[in-house]
Amino acid sequence: QLQLVESGGGLVQSGGSLRLSCAASGVDWGFSAIAWFRQAPGKERVGVSCISGYGILENYLDSVEGRFTMSRDNFKNTVSLQMNDLKPEDTSGYFCTKTTVFGCSNAPRDIDMWGQGTQMVVSP
Repeated sequence: QLQLVESGGGLVQSGGSLRLSCAASGVDWGFSAIAWFRQAPGKERVGVSCISGYGILENYLDSVEGRFTMSRDNFKNTVSLQMNDLKPEDTSGYFCTKTTVFGCSNAPRDIDMWGQGTQMVVSP
């Protein structure tokens, strides 16, 4: 079965750190760009970060720039999102996505696979 599996969510205090991981199961994502989205209850889904096929280009949502870092291992088909200095407004469900493009993209039209998501709660 082809799927993306996220892990690493949980409860963390404000100012703390957490690392999310995403692994591809049954699919080789090759050099497709990978993106993270988040969606909080009652809010729109937004792109948080993306990383290009070779892992050279990264883009981040302004509000997480400097606090979040994305990385990928193309041999293991895994990506990680290191989140530091977490804030309560980072509380959300986080979703890993695979795109159909090589360059960094959060555009919905470029996404062909979504993970089930992992929840993260940042307490004040």
